[in-house]
Amino acid sequence: MKPKLISVVLSTYNQPAWLEKVLWGYSVQQHREFEIVLADDGSRVETAELVKRLRDETSLTIKHVWHADDGFRKSTILNRALEAVAGEYVLFSDGDCIPRSDFLAQHYAALEPQRFLSGGYYKLPMSVSQSITPEDIRSGDAFKLSWLRKHGLPASHRWLRLVSGRASKLLNQITPTRPTWNGNNSSGWTTDVVAAGGFDERMRYGGQDRELGERLENAGVRGKHVRFQTVVLHLDHGRGYANAEDLQRNLNIRKQTVTSGRKRTDYGLPNAA
Repeated sequence: MKPKLISVVLSTYNQPAWLEKVLWGYSVQQHREFEIVLADDGSRVETAELVKRLRDETSLTIKHVWHADDGFRKSTILNRALEAVAGEYVLFSDGDCIPRSDFLAQHYAALEPQRFLSGGYYKLPMSVSQSITPEDIRSGDAFKLSWLRKHGLPASHRWLRLVSGRASKLLNQITPTRPTWNGNNSSGWTTDVVAAGGFDERMRYGGQDRELGERLENAGVRGKHVRFQTVVLHLDHGRGYANAEDLQRNLNIRKQTVTSGRKRTDYGLPNAA
């Protein structure tokens, strides 16, 4: 069975210029049965104003889920966004990752029962990130290697992610990388994610998305690669919120999840009544 509606959960925090580019990317998706649930970790009023404007300009269905700024609480706001989704299937990405026009269609084509989909991203330098305009996104030019090279994209073996085309499924099968839940590009059945308790709210930056995937794996929901056919362009930004203490705490929680085999966190979504 295929879901009738995909809920796209996008995390954001005070990056309205980047978020606008991302929303224009969703405005030209080939697959049209979706909603956007914006998980806003306490942005200022500029983000709310942007959402209101782009609802009118794009006709996108955008739910804006916000809580007050109290430090990095991405896991918490993602859970509040999960509580607001209407779709049977949920896709997670970030407000700085522009989707190619076939992004949702590729996820939709690859989804299966008892599986989650593990995608990736192509990270752009700041100069290229700033060069992309809404028209470049709507036309698809921003996803062409020739356009990106013209605007300063340096040479990389990762170019294959942009041009793999029909070979993408084969590349997914032969890659030695294990499929993981990646917060910038992963999807699964809403019931599976809710059953796992969503995100562990003890965890701050660094691996909180991977830990959800590890609980799903413990529950028998296996990862499946879609990294070569689900393309998003990751816009550059700093990470001033990263620190060694949070990273170590998160690593310890992940180790406990793997060794204990737990399928659900006690620090996420409340248990169903």
